[in-house]
Amino acid sequence: MSDPLPLAQALIRAPSVTPRDEGVMDVLQGALVKLGFTAKRYPFDEVDNLYARLGTEGPVLGFAGHVDVVPPGDDAAWTKGPFEARIEEGVLWGRGAADMKGALAAMVAAVERVQSAHDIPGSIVFLITGDEEGPAVNGTKKLMEALHEEGERYDHVLVGEPTNPHHMGDTIKVGRRGSLNGVIRVIGRQGHVAYPERAENPVPKLIELLNALLARKLDDGAPHFQASNLEVTSIDVGNEPHNVIPAEARAKFNIRFNTAHKGDDLKRWIEDEAKSIGLGFEGRIELDLKVTGEAFLSTPDHFTDALKAAVEAETGRTPAMNTGGGTSDARFIKDYAQVAEFGLVGATMHQVDERVDIADIETLTRIYARLIRAYFGLGA
Repeated sequence: MSDPLPLAQALIRAPSVTPRDEGVMDVLQGALVKLGFTAKRYPFDEVDNLYARLGTEGPVLGFAGHVDVVPPGDDAAWTKGPFEARIEEGVLWGRGAADMKGALAAMVAAVERVQSAHDIPGSIVFLITGDEEGPAVNGTKKLMEALHEEGERYDHVLVGEPTNPHHMGDTIKVGRRGSLNGVIRVIGRQGHVAYPERAENPVPKLIELLNALLARKLDDGAPHFQASNLEVTSIDVGNEPHNVIPAEARAKFNIRFNTAHKGDDLKRWIEDEAKSIGLGFEGRIELDLKVTGEAFLSTPDHFTDALKAAVEAETGRTPAMNTGGGTSDARFIKDYAQVAEFGLVGATMHQVDERVDIADIETLTRIYARLIRAYFGLGA
């Protein structure tokens, strides 16, 4: 198992589109058990999760990731079958190759390489979910809660998401922006456009509220974070006639925010704006606001220093330490341990013809192995 490719292929060949398992968790668990890990499954509703541990003492280094993948789309549009895990001309093809079954295989291979040469003075754990690409309700969040209740603790956790936009060594994620999803529903009273006094048009109120939200400059950025942004993603009225004032208008938006804000503070601001704009309106404004993750920034320490040094040593690049991109399961792990993210090149993730260079999987394996050795003081 020091070669990550056979395991990566076996994982890809399981078509584990969220929340289906299709045997993928058995494949990963089997590989870890062969290395001496104890393993336990944590199913929540239709989602399966895995916790595996090697060792009983501290310090505890964790590797986290997901075995679920997004749908492949039109199979016929793929150059190679999405779940065939074909290798041609130095490239591994398949759904999940980059995001993130290739990284999971690299993690396992790295542990095997270090374990074969050293006694590890501490513990290594794997925190694996089948619900990262989906709602993320029955995955890492519940797994971390359950393990905490059982007394499990971790010092540092590395998430293997594909952090590099172009080349191995581009980027280490040391935090993530928060995310707030909002739905606005303005309910008025339908009527004839020639008799507006008999109706209550919801559209102007929706526009007024959206303009108020868009008018605020949320911030100028924060250390390691870009400026927060609010994006309107949908406006729906569904009113075909020209001569009818609609009864309802809706909009959706998302805010990606940095550490200058808390999700609850943003929710209160939106609620206050809606309340103010609703004064004198004979209809009503309903809000559905959900914070799917708070912004966070990990404190630099020996773990992030060791990760950065490992990346530099194996790639010759100095990685940027940033917080860009979307959300990840690191948002759930950060409440229990210091967390950082580093994985493969993500240029083709979620696309037709997702693929990754075999050389990059090998490089990632060496980076992970170097990190393990440095973390436990085992030398180069």
